[in-house]
Amino acid sequence: MNDWLTTLYDAHVDVAGYPLLWREIIGNGFGFASALGGLRRRVWAWPVGIIGNVILFTVFFGVALAVDDGRHPLYGQAFRQIFFIITSVYGWWMWNRARAGKRPEAPAIVPRWATTRERLGYLLVWALGLIVCQQIFAMIGAGWPAPRWYYWADAWIFVGSIVATFAMARGWVDFWLAWIGVDLVGVPLLWHSEYYPSAALYVIYGALVVWGFVVWLRAARTERRSALEQEVFS
Repeated sequence: MNDWLTTLYDAHVDVAGYPLLWREIIGNGFGFASALGGLRRRVWAWPVGIIGNVILFTVFFGVALAVDDGRHPLYGQAFRQIFFIITSVYGWWMWNRARAGKRPEAPAIVPRWATTRERLGYLLVWALGLIVCQQIFAMIGAGWPAPRWYYWADAWIFVGSIVATFAMARGWVDFWLAWIGVDLVGVPLLWHSEYYPSAALYVIYGALVVWGFVVWLRAARTERRSALEQEVFS
């Protein structure tokens, strides 16, 4: 049984000399499916994303335990999967509650922009979290002589991803912009750390994020206006 699990855990395909783990492919696949579900505002996006988070945690943290993998462990990337799961449970609950009483085919939530107070709140959390987390990551170390910018980048992705997921749970259009900010740092860092499938997926995410922003922006304008009109005439 242990041999079978070990084989499954280490399963990979060689791509130009790079050992591409099936766990990395599958985990990112679940992540992409979750992003599509989020764009369409479907509740199933949350549990699908959670599955991907669990798998990707084993990828990013597993490198730290590998004897000779050749890649750098990304602790921020690993532990953000845990916070993803926590935030996703909250989002799953929020969207299920918002969806109550709606038609089965109707989107779970009606998007809106965050208020000025809400926006200032999550930007403050992002800034303070960045300062605190980069210091914590530097104290823990990367398992190799990493430059200081490495910890700032890892912390930016870590905190920004949590902020973006929380904003998505609240139904804020802002969450797409937060993901763009995460991707701008995430792609170079993942490529530098030789997580090539994840870096490539982040590039695809970038195009999906731009499209998702347009879709949610339109929905925020039309559906919210329609909802307000129904309240006035009801």
